[in-house]
Amino acid sequence: MTLLRTLPDPATYKVTGSGQLPSAFAVTELATASLAAVGSELAGLIRALDLAKQQPQITVHQRLASLWYGYSFRPSGWDMPSLWDAIAGNYQCADGWIRLHTNLPHHRAAALQVLDCANTRDAVTTAVRKWQGDALEGAIVDGGGVAAAMRSQSDWLTHAQGQAVTSDPLIDWVAPRTVAMRPRPQATAERPLAGLRVLDLTRVLAGPIATRTLAGFGAEVLRIDPPGWDEPGVIPDISLGKRCTYLDLCHAQDRRTFETLLANADVLVHGYRPGALDGLGYDLEARGQLAPNLIEVTLNAYGWSGPWANRRGFDSLVQMSSGIAEAGRRWSGSDIPTPLPVQALDHATGYLMAATVLSALTAATQGNPVPQARLSLARTATLLADLSKDAVGSDITSAQNSDFAALPEHSGWGIGQRLTAPLSLSTTSMSWDLPASQLGTSGAIWL
Repeated sequence: MTLLRTLPDPATYKVTGSGQLPSAFAVTELATASLAAVGSELAGLIRALDLAKQQPQITVHQRLASLWYGYSFRPSGWDMPSLWDAIAGNYQCADGWIRLHTNLPHHRAAALQVLDCANTRDAVTTAVRKWQGDALEGAIVDGGGVAAAMRSQSDWLTHAQGQAVTSDPLIDWVAPRTVAMRPRPQATAERPLAGLRVLDLTRVLAGPIATRTLAGFGAEVLRIDPPGWDEPGVIPDISLGKRCTYLDLCHAQDRRTFETLLANADVLVHGYRPGALDGLGYDLEARGQLAPNLIEVTLNAYGWSGPWANRRGFDSLVQMSSGIAEAGRRWSGSDIPTPLPVQALDHATGYLMAATVLSALTAATQGNPVPQARLSLARTATLLADLSKDAVGSDITSAQNSDFAALPEHSGWGIGQRLTAPLSLSTTSMSWDLPASQLGTSGAIWL
C-alpha cells in the first residue's frame, strides 16, 4: 500500500456535469481532483476492510464540486452573518497592496496598534498609505496580527519561504509508528467510516472541511473549541454532521476530559502551528503516550519549513503572498488584487486532509506503519499554480435551485438547503447524520 502523495490519475475516476469557476487558475480542476482524492482513498479503505468484493467506482460531479468550494448551505428566510470584519480587506500602501485579516478581535487590535489609527475603514486606508508593504506586514506580524503584502509569483519563488514551500512535498508524512485500530463492526460499504471517532481541533476553514467530509461517510466527529468561541459566518456551513463542545484546556477538569477523549479517539485533526500544542502540554510525545493508536493529520498556513513556518495565516493571505492575487489582477485586467473566486486553498487542503486520514487508515488496516500527515495552504497554492486548465462548460457564478438537495436541513440557526453531495462511489455516497449545529451545544463525550 502506498500512502497518498499527490492528486489521483484522472483515468481512475469518472467526472460528470460541466462548468468552471472563472479564474486565471485551474480552480474547478482542483475541486474535481481533490474530491476524487477522497473517493480514491475511501475506495482503497473499503477494499482493505473487505467491505466490497470489487474496487468501488468513483464519480465526481464537476459543477457540484466547484460549488462546494464556496458555501454549501443556503439559509431559508434568514441571513448568515458576514464572514469578514468591517476593516478586513485589501489596502493600497506606498508601494503596492496589502491585505489585513482582522476577523479575530486580537488580530484587529494588533493591526490598529501598529497603524495607530481609529477602527474605521477610512482611517485604516489613510494610515496604510504611509507604509511600505513589506514593512507593514512585518510590523503587524511581529505585533501578533496577520497580514500579507501582495507579491508576484516570481517574487514568491525567490522569497525564502516560497523556496521552502516549493521544495516541500504536498503531503509531508513524518514520525511513522505502528497503529492498532479499534474494531468497527458497524462499518459497511454504505457507511465505511461508521464507528470512527474523529477529534476535531480545527478552525476556519480547511480543517473543518476535512472533518465535515469524514462525517459524510459515517465518522463520529467531535469538535472542541474554547468556551465562547464562534465563527458565525462559516459555522452553519462547516459544522454539518458534527457534534460541537466547549473545553478550556487551561482548566484542570477540562484537561482531564480532553485527555479521555483523546485516548479514545481514532483520529486527531488539528490546525495548530508548530509548537502550539506543545505549549499546552500536548507535544507529539505526550499525545503518543495518551493515545498510542491515534492517526493524526494537521495543517498550517505557510508550510513546515522556512522562516515563516510558525507564521499565522489564512487562505486570503496566502493568495496574496504566493502571487495568486497578483496573477488574478493581471488576468482580469484590474488595478486591484484579484483573488480566486472561492477560498480554494482552504477547500483543496481540507479535502486532501480527509484523503490522508483515509490513506492512513488503510495503512493501519494493512498493518503498515502510519506516519503523521502535515499539509499547508501555501503548498496547496503551489499545486494549484502547476495545474493546467482543461475544464469545459460555461462559467459557474452562483448556485441554482436545482443544485440543492430536495429535503431541507434544520440547522441550529434555522431551516436551509444544502447542496447535493459532489462525490459518490458505487457502494456509497456522502450523507450526514446530523444537521449543522452551533458551537458548544454537545457534551464532551463519545457516543
